[in-house]
Amino acid sequence: MGGRGVFAITMKKGTIVLLVIIGILVLVGISFVGGYNNLVTLNESVDAQWGQVENQLQARYDKIPNIVATVQGYASHEKEVFQSIADARSRLAGATTVDEQVAASNQVESALARLLVVVENYPNLKADAQFNQLIYELSGTENRIATERMRYNQAVQDYNSRVKRFPTVLLANMFGYGPRTYFEAAAGAEVAPQVQF
Repeated sequence: MGGRGVFAITMKKGTIVLLVIIGILVLVGISFVGGYNNLVTLNESVDAQWGQVENQLQARYDKIPNIVATVQGYASHEKEVFQSIADARSRLAGATTVDEQVAASNQVESALARLLVVVENYPNLKADAQFNQLIYELSGTENRIATERMRYNQAVQDYNSRVKRFPTVLLANMFGYGPRTYFEAAAGAEVAPQVQF
């Protein structure tokens, strides 16, 4: 009987050890699934926020031809400025990646800044009601773009922070989740365009 008792105790210890190992594996599995789902959620949040930026960029894109047409009526000889705006709009329309869209958006901003410098030289244009309404609408769009950029960059920061932290970095590398690109201002954006009278 003594042998059976030792065997039963050994069996119980073996079962307990097996249950502990299974419990640990279940906890690791839950942590693994939770970490992966968190990465997916953050990645989707970045994509959704980029969609908001694209909405505002499209709104800007749609307003530009009306502004250009109005300015052309007053300053038809400023062909270089109008061409740079047309080129920037074409580049934005053809951009397919986030990096291309950011670069194209920065080119549009630069072209618009040059256009506003031209506007300063035409007091009659600044007094035109249609032009003022278009500029007001563009200004609102630019403010919304700035807000959406800020939100996008916050989503990218949250995502990138998660992707780079241990142990999530292991999951991220395993499933191809790398850091995302921030929406950065164009070089020289900190300098206001010069207006010469």
